[in-house]
Amino acid sequence: MAWQPDRSGLQQIIQLLKESQSPDTATQRAVQEKLEELNKYPDFNNYLIFVLTKLTTEDEPTRSLSGLILKNNVRAHFSKFPQEVIDFIKTECLGSIGDPSPLIRATIGILITTIANKGELTHWPQLLPHLCQRLDSEDYNVCEGAFGALQKICEDSAEILDSDALDRPLNIMIPKFLQFFKHSSPKIRAHAISCVNQFIIGRAQALMVHIDQFIENLFHLANDDDAEVRKNICRALVMLLEVRMDRLLPHMHSIIEYMLLRTQDPDETVALEACEFWLSLAEQPICKEVLSSYMERLVPILVRGMRYSEIDIILLKGDVEEDEMIPDREEDIRPRFHRSKTHHIKHDDGYGDDDDMSDDGLDDDDALSDWNLRKCSAAALDVLANVFREDLLPTLLPILKETLFHQDWEIKESGILVLGAIAEGCMTGMVPHLPELLPYLIGCLSDRKALVRSITCWTLSRYAHWVVQQPHEQYLKPLMTELLKRVLDANKRVQEAACSAFATLEEEACTELVPYLGFILETLVFAFSKYQHKNLLILYDAIGTLADSVGHHLNKPEYIKLLMPPLITKWNILKDEDKDLFPLLECLSSVATALQSGFLPYSEPVYKRCLSLVEQTLNQTIANTNHPDQFEPPDKDFMIVALDLLSGLAEGLEAHIENLVQNSNVLPLLYQCMQDPMPEVRQSSFALLGDLTKATFQHVRPFIGDFMPILGQNLNPEFISVCNNATWAIGEISIKMGESNSGSGISQGQEMKPFIQLVLTQLVQIINRPNTPKTLLENTGARRCETFATTKRRTRHSAACAQ
Repeated sequence: MAWQPDRSGLQQIIQLLKESQSPDTATQRAVQEKLEELNKYPDFNNYLIFVLTKLTTEDEPTRSLSGLILKNNVRAHFSKFPQEVIDFIKTECLGSIGDPSPLIRATIGILITTIANKGELTHWPQLLPHLCQRLDSEDYNVCEGAFGALQKICEDSAEILDSDALDRPLNIMIPKFLQFFKHSSPKIRAHAISCVNQFIIGRAQALMVHIDQFIENLFHLANDDDAEVRKNICRALVMLLEVRMDRLLPHMHSIIEYMLLRTQDPDETVALEACEFWLSLAEQPICKEVLSSYMERLVPILVRGMRYSEIDIILLKGDVEEDEMIPDREEDIRPRFHRSKTHHIKHDDGYGDDDDMSDDGLDDDDALSDWNLRKCSAAALDVLANVFREDLLPTLLPILKETLFHQDWEIKESGILVLGAIAEGCMTGMVPHLPELLPYLIGCLSDRKALVRSITCWTLSRYAHWVVQQPHEQYLKPLMTELLKRVLDANKRVQEAACSAFATLEEEACTELVPYLGFILETLVFAFSKYQHKNLLILYDAIGTLADSVGHHLNKPEYIKLLMPPLITKWNILKDEDKDLFPLLECLSSVATALQSGFLPYSEPVYKRCLSLVEQTLNQTIANTNHPDQFEPPDKDFMIVALDLLSGLAEGLEAHIENLVQNSNVLPLLYQCMQDPMPEVRQSSFALLGDLTKATFQHVRPFIGDFMPILGQNLNPEFISVCNNATWAIGEISIKMGESNSGSGISQGQEMKPFIQLVLTQLVQIINRPNTPKTLLENTGARRCETFATTKRRTRHSAACAQ
């Protein structure tokens, strides 16, 4: 006999489900505790599926909520479900796939997919045949419910569906899906295309044998009235561009015409999918050949797509000009990820790092942090500018002339964004226009609209490389002066954009900024008193970049007196578990390296806290390894930033760090870090080892026998940065061994002989490996055969332009 609920128990659960929809947090908390208590009863999940599928008299939100709670239980506790409960849930799901309610059908589809993701596709052999069979039902609800479930399964389990583990069900499913491309219901058509789309990138064989039929069906639906269908067609064509260009090429002109139309679709989600096509096409070798004759039509479309929409402006609070006194919400602050230190030989090639089309130039507010048409249009114009170069300008310059000087600020703002987007690709062609454009843009930094001021900051940063090559009085000084004013702007978005732009200017100008250091530091330090939480994190980056760029020129008493008090105040306020330590420690690492002996008064507490952070993280890792049920794994970024700050101290203080090393356990801790399974930890560990070797080799030397085998094990170019720092550390150790033995009568070769076989074979393999990055080749070649002349040029990448 089928399971039946106890009536009173059922009423209790229904009441609980209704209470859980209460806005009162105390009620929600009580409900959550009760739900956790009920999870101890095996048939609680039977009640949940019963409410979802059988209680049609209940309101739909309550029934759907019951299914979503069950879905969460499946995710968390499925392995503990009794088999009879699993069987009951599966039977109810399949029996109710055609529920009259779209919400309930969708919930059942989500539940089915969640069970399938638990490995149940192999243990639920009737699932896929049953769903495929239900596609043929004359009942629309049944057909749509089955398709909804299949779409979710295809999205989540594409790989296993194309494997022998399930006897390759795609051989049946793909032809079945293709039959529904011409179904009378737009929802069914959209489901069918979406299902097939999941297998394009993986080049599923079952799809490849039907690829011509698939493309033909897509073309048949090109003018479909339904936005979801059009969106899925555009998505399919973008992916096919990547994997089956050979099949699209005969139809390319028709496809381009279609995408020009769809990029202007009244439905923005369709326009966004179509706009992706230009990004993808720009990466294809045939781009210039097939697209040249369409650029006069495409460019204006992309420029129009770069305007803020009305809803964008509302979400960005574009009418709010002064908000610096409004505290940030914690949810507004994005998580930051630390990038570990990498060592390589310094080269002054004249180019700074360029974050192409970074969020600084687009919508960096969380309300618009998702990919949207404005961002996609700007990115497309950027990559196409890199393809067509100056050939783009005859089409673009008249548009720029109209937009840049337009009365409507939204259009003017989009013109400034265009100017930034083409900076890299069209720089040569833009140079004759820059003497006129730069003063105009510097003037726009004082525009009454905050969104205009913020985008202008970003666009100017894209031309910073040209600015620093001109006479200072002409552009650099006016730009620097106005940007620093914007650093202190009353609008938080402008502050952020100005800080980021100024950091780019610092990287490009390097020691050219030395004459203006006092003014720059006064402004940046004053910003500490103005900035809310989010922009403080960006301010740290601007200060760290300044230190990297001007190097030892920062080591003057008046500059140290300005800079260090606010940094140390923040350092003292932040707790060890506060993630705001990440950007602060990164900043201090750069400052310590630049200040050299000037950092000595602050070095001991900073050094000891860094060691404490490393030791805490290592202890937490051991606790989690031994007792994973009791201890959470630690966030190893705390250890990584601490290791990198220790590197900065060693590099800056040089021999002055000896007392700190001598009276600490840094080298045993470093030995543990060097063996960490996380590559970023090892990368920073080897950087610190190299810096300590240079600064205080007498303390490193007793550990060489322990360190060298680990370094040899990490000469794996699959992990480029780890391998890079390991080779660099080996080289520094070799140099110091040679120096320390030069007057002792012991040859360097004898001392290093036990370690040669640990590293030599790997170093030769790295040198002979195709496509090895230049920096790694330099680190490897400089050390191989004991050729050490270039190592004295060794420095951190970010300090490459410091003199």
